[in-house]
Amino acid sequence: MKAKKSNRTRIIGLRLLTSEYGKLEKEWKASTCRKLSDYVRKRLFQKPIVTTYRDASLDDFMIETIQLKTELNAIGSNFNQAVKKLHTLQQIPEFKDWIINYDLQNKILFNKVEEIKKHIQKISEKWLQ
Repeated sequence: MKAKKSNRTRIIGLRLLTSEYGKLEKEWKASTCRKLSDYVRKRLFQKPIVTTYRDASLDDFMIETIQLKTELNAIGSNFNQAVKKLHTLQQIPEFKDWIINYDLQNKILFNKVEEIKKHIQKISEKWLQ
């Protein structure tokens, strides 16, 4: 069965000060209501309004995590290029150079992984308090 659709035919005009409208708009944008009219209707009839909550303490974590992800992507790209180069090597001296470069990239990768582990541990401790 189809749900009965209610047609709202009555309009209420309401004038607000700029500051009042600003406050109303701020509260509306903090809610999960998609339309301002839905938000006002819920407020008017004292229905529950679900508001979104953003944990600002995780902002720093997200910034650092994004930076670490970017660095890891760059390291992974370098590693893939080194492996492709390995497949094209013809002479032993080139192979030695590749091994030295591989060891350097490997150390950088493991340092970044350790940094990520420490960062996650720090966030976990903060979260569990």
